[in-house]
This record gives sequence, structure tokens and C-alpha cells, in this order.
Amino acid sequence: MDVADRVLAPHAAEVDRAAAWPAASFAALGEAGLMGLHVTKRLGGLEEGFAALVMATETLAQACASSALCYGMHCVASAVIAAKATKDHEERYLEPIARGQHVTSLALSETGHGAHVYLAETSLTQAASEYRVTGVKQFVTSGGHADSYVVSTRASVSNEQGEFSCVLVDKTAPGLTWLEPWNGLGLRGNSSRGLQLDEARVPLANLLGNEGDEVWYFFQVIAPYFLLAMAGVYNGIAQAALTGALNHVRQRTFSHSGEALARADMVQDKVAGLWARVQQARLLAYHAAELADANDPDALLALLASKASAGEMVVHVTSEAMALCGGIGYRENAVQARLLRDAQAAPVMSPTAALLRLWVGRHLLGVPLL
Repeated sequence: MDVADRVLAPHAAEVDRAAAWPAASFAALGEAGLMGLHVTKRLGGLEEGFAALVMATETLAQACASSALCYGMHCVASAVIAAKATKDHEERYLEPIARGQHVTSLALSETGHGAHVYLAETSLTQAASEYRVTGVKQFVTSGGHADSYVVSTRASVSNEQGEFSCVLVDKTAPGLTWLEPWNGLGLRGNSSRGLQLDEARVPLANLLGNEGDEVWYFFQVIAPYFLLAMAGVYNGIAQAALTGALNHVRQRTFSHSGEALARADMVQDKVAGLWARVQQARLLAYHAAELADANDPDALLALLASKASAGEMVVHVTSEAMALCGGIGYRENAVQARLLRDAQAAPVMSPTAALLRLWVGRHLLGVPLL
């Protein structure tokens, strides 16, 4: 992808150093017509599915993981909006997204729920011709920079469909307060901030789908797109780390003997194992995307496993790649050091690998996931 090499890669070090949201990346992605990845062609989008998402996030993450994560979240939120979009949603959100003039994101996580992102304490109450949204969201990617946020809430009234509702909250809505700026160990440019909503005023038209669309939105839209977007990001980070390590090993010779590091049997064995780990995770993600695009009933298993596999793999590969590069990779401003830090988000980003494996096991055994 030209935009990754031309724009994302040159800005990656500064995005990381300054913990700066990657505005240049999004401007370039918009100009390239990539913001409407999941928007129908009728509205000016690309109308692509899961395979395009996992390949795009993987490619972008090799250049700048923070940009890839923000883009992935934008794509997931776009897919949520598009899933049951009204004419109003198309005109106010999807058409500007397709034109590269609107960035959106997700606001799901809350303190106390841990990996259970499908739960929400944020309240949604109807007052006359609008909703009032009250609660605190955590780890909102592109927080303060996106133009809108898909916010999960409790349904305003309980019903048989579930307790989980989604509403679109514009960045200009009264009642929004952004909490402390993001200053993370890795993925430092994703602006993953907390958001406090104090009776934020939202038009009734901004409800996505129906009240209590719990099963539909989480397991049929949010989870599939999110899992593959994150798998793509992790796979891209790992691929970048492996590429960097291979380049280092190929060029490294010992001054006292003139022997090339690439000639060492132990190194050859190591890089072969790392390559296999990366390929296994990548191919599982591609397989999951293929099944999801085909609406295959076995897609859920592969989707759940793809993020778990990629998340565990990226931590291992970036650590081993650092060891192969030695002290050169350990420097504070080294690319390998940045990739190692970026990878550490994988074990803590919901749903965690442990929860995903639990769901896979339950699904295989015919036990309800929740």
C-alpha cells in the first residue's frame, strides 16, 4: 500500500515519541479513498469485507501500528453504523466517511468490566425528542480526534432483545468531557483516552438498530470486525519485527572473525521458527476473514481464535526479534524497541486471549458463550 510507505512509515517514530494522534496518516488515507472501506459503493465507499480489513490493518501496522489501530477502529465503527443504517445515518455519517471527511471510533470499554466489553453501565434515557447518555468510557481509540463515537449503553427500557444498545455520539454533543491524555507504553499515537458523558444529548435518530440489540451488534458486527482488525494489527507488528531482524542478521558480521551471523545454525533455526509462527497467525486470520465473508457458520470459531493467536504470537516474535538484533535493537529510539512496546498491548486488549479461548471451547462443546 503506497500510503503506508509514503506517509505512515516516515511519521511513525515521531508519532511514537510525542504520543501524537496520526493526523497525517488519516489525511493520506482519506485522500487515497480508503476511509470508506465498509461503506457501500452506492454511497461512495469501497464496499469491502473482512479480507480487505485484515490485509489493510496488517499492511498499515508494518509502517505505523498506532495509525493501523486507529484506522482499524474507524473501520469497525463504520461497519457498525452501516449494519442497520437509516437514510439519515447514510447522509450524516456514511457519505462523509466515504469522502474521507469523517473519522469515527468505538467507545465500549468501562472500568470494572475488564475483558467483558459486551457489558455496559452507561445509561441511555429518553427525554422528549432526544436521548441523554451518562457514564464513563475507557480506552476510546482516537479519543478527542474522531468526529463521532459508537457508544454502547444499557437499553433505555429492558426488552427480550437484550440490554445492550448502541448510539452515535458526535464530538460536538453537549456533555462530553475527555479525561487525561493518553501516555501509553506502546501504540502511543492512538489517543486511547477516557470519556465522561454527563447527560450527553443525542438525537433519537442516532440510535443504531433497535433498543437492546445486544446479540446482533456484539456477536454479528462488533466482534467479527474488531477481532480481525486487531489480528491484522498484531500480525503487521510481528511481520515488521521479523523483517527488521532478518535484515540485521543478513548484514551482521563479527569483526574478529569476519563470520556472518546468518551462517550460525542457531540463528537459522531461530528465524525459521519465527517465520512459521508469523505465517500461522496470518493464515488463520486470512482463513477467518474468508469464512466471515462467505457467511460460513464456522466463521466465529476462526474469528475468535485469530485474535488470540495473533496476540500471543506478536509478543513472542517481537521479543525474539529484539534478541536477534542485540543492543542495536534495544536502543530507546530503535524500531525494534517501538515494535516490542506496541506488541505489549495485545495481552491486555479486550477480549483477551484467555476469554477468546474460553469462548472457542464453549462453542465447540455446545455451551452458550455468555
